[in-house]
Parts: sequence; C-alpha cells; structure tokens
Amino acid sequence: MSDATAFMHHALSLAKRGLGNTFPNPAVGCVIIKEGKIIGRGWTQPSGRPHAETEALKQAGGNAFGATAYVTLEPCAHHGKTPPCAEALIKAGVMRVVVAAGDVDERVAGRGIAMLKQAGIVVTEGVLEKEALALNAGFFKRIQTGMPLVAVKVASSLDGKIALSNGVSQWITSPVARAFGHKLRAEYDAILVGTNTVLADNPRLNCRLQGLEKFSPIRVVLDKALTIPETYNVFDGTQPTYCVVGANTYPPKSFRKRNVLPIVLPLSEKNQLPLRVLLEELGKIGITRLLVEGGAAVISSLHQDNLIDRWYWFTAPKILGNEGRSSIADLGLTEIPTSLGNVSESKQFGDSILQIIDTHNFPAR
Repeated sequence: MSDATAFMHHALSLAKRGLGNTFPNPAVGCVIIKEGKIIGRGWTQPSGRPHAETEALKQAGGNAFGATAYVTLEPCAHHGKTPPCAEALIKAGVMRVVVAAGDVDERVAGRGIAMLKQAGIVVTEGVLEKEALALNAGFFKRIQTGMPLVAVKVASSLDGKIALSNGVSQWITSPVARAFGHKLRAEYDAILVGTNTVLADNPRLNCRLQGLEKFSPIRVVLDKALTIPETYNVFDGTQPTYCVVGANTYPPKSFRKRNVLPIVLPLSEKNQLPLRVLLEELGKIGITRLLVEGGAAVISSLHQDNLIDRWYWFTAPKILGNEGRSSIADLGLTEIPTSLGNVSESKQFGDSILQIIDTHNFPAR
C-alpha cells in the first residue's frame, strides 16, 4: 500500500465518524501530512460544520505551510455559512492536495479543484475514489434525485419470518448482530417505521450503544390516521420525530412540545401514504440517509416502487414456521424476478449472517 493510499484510508475512516450527523452536508475526512507525519486531522462536525479541512488546519496551525492535505471529497468553493475550504487551504499555504472524489453539487463540481490549481497547488485526484463515492452515496443521491438513500434492515429466521404469529420477536438474531443494528442507527440521519411496527413493539428507535446515544437518528413514523397513542415511545420527545399523516388529519398541538412535527401527505388511490412523495419531502428537509426498520407492508411498497438502494439482511439459524410473521408482504409476482443487486459484503455476527446488497449506485454517471 502506497503512502497516498494509506493516508487516504485514514481520511476515509475519519469521514465515516460523521455519517448520520452531518446532513445535509456530506461526511468528509481530512488529514494533513508533513515530512511523512500527520500534523492535523479532522472530519465534518455535527450539522455539517465546521468542515473537515477547517478542523485539520486548526490542528496543523502554521505547520500546514508546505504540507500535503488528503481530503475525501473535493474542497468546497462557495461561500455558505462558512468560507470555502479551498480558500482556507490556499491561505494556509499547503503545497499539495490529494482528493478522493469530485463533488457533484453544482456549487462545487470542479470549482474547488480549479481554485486550488489556479493558486499553484498541485492537485492529485481519484485516490480511493470508489470508496469515497460509496461513503457519501446518500449525499450524492439527494443532490441528484432530491431523495435520500434508502436502506432497509431486516432480521429474519431462515424461513424469512421476523416474529411469531403472536408478535414475539425477541430475539431472533444474536446480541452482536443487534449491536451492529444499533450502530447502523447512529450512521443514518433518520429511521422510518410503519404504524403496525410501532403498535406491536412500542420501539424507541434510538441508538443504545454506549457513547453513541447522542447520535440517535431522527424518527419518521407513518401513521396516516393517527392511531398510535400519544404515550408511545416514538413521541417521547427524546429525539426529533416526524409523524407522517394523511391529508385532513391534524396532529394534536401537544406534539410540538415534544419535538414531534407533522408531514401531511395526500393519500394515494389505494388509500396509502405515497412513499416516493415522502422521500422527496425528507430530501427537502435535508435527510441524506434513511434507514427503514419495518414493517412488511412498508418494505414491500418501497420495493415495488424501486425505492430501496440498500438491504441489510440478517439471517439467524432458526425456523419459525408458516404461521410466523413474514418479513415481506405480498408482491403479486407471476415470475421469478431478477437479482436485487450486488452482494457488496457478507459478515458473521455470532450465529447470525448479514448480507449487504446494493441495488443502486450513486452518483449516477
């Protein structure tokens, strides 16, 4: 492994720390190297600022002059709530900038790299580009389509069941698999569930890993007719919650006191909440990564509308039988479908197996 690759790997590991809490901005990592040593490092802070380059330059101080900066995404070139990062790198006197991937945001889109080159800085592009693009797939998708990346998490038995017929589901998968599921919650901006899941489980939908509790995702609850009692955990005010209701349905004023905000959508011809419209609304809010944890009807609707970008499917060596609750509702298939996509990764967690399947790739080329 070359030094350039090793340093960019480190920058990518820093960028990953921001996943789930930098939206609507991308999660970026930056390391500043001088004489073969790291003199500064940073990653995008919560709510998207300060940016990674600013954090790394702050650590490096005056030593940044003549140094090399490794950045996982093209430095921004526009004035927003903070000055352009390309400008900050120029002012710091860095000699070289190594960039993993270009930015598709039209406010940047090559302008950051052009600004650096015009200032006489040597720019190297494309180091670990594939990994950098995958890391910020949600950001790229929102820029290109207006919707967040949608990932579905399923924990099932070998025969595809997620619970017994009486609703008992604790616990199908291993403790270490469930811990990974909570880590996923910390890495996604928001988490979506349907009415039936809330009524059956009364979940909190937070991250309960020690040290990551503050990174619990925004909750998005489908409740078209407001059938979920106000006393349920999803409305407890511990984290922001969007309650998605049908037109002419008005959540109680008490919701606002508990950080619960309504998203009112017109119902479809089938009297269902239009999920594509919901994704567009979440994109307007700034959500880039959405984790879906049920239920079967919601997942089926998303799948039938080709709205799922990634699957996290945990399978445990258990059989629950035909009377168990299925992970997927009826799809109305008349022939064997094509493969969902590429199995990008498989992992074992105790007695449970995880398959990660990517169905779409962003940015679109």
